[in-house]
Amino acid sequence: MVNGIDRPLDLLNAAKGKEILVQLKSGKQMVGSLLAFDIHINIVLDNAKEIENGEQTRSYGLTFLRGDTIIFISPSSAGKG
Repeated sequence: MVNGIDRPLDLLNAAKGKEILVQLKSGKQMVGSLLAFDIHINIVLDNAKEIENGEQTRSYGLTFLRGDTIIFISPSSAGKG
């Protein structure tokens, strides 16, 4: 167990309310505050933004992302790319 993370969903639980980076299968990256998730890794982001080459290209606000469109989620300093 590292930093209180024992299972994969523990990492997402620890990231609730914090900014995360989400890589999508389409090649797009999204950054936003994690509000909620479920066992299928469907996630809800607040203040979601699309990031391309480290720059914000679009702003979406409150956004739902389907778990089967996600490649990875990084809970670390997301917007600093």
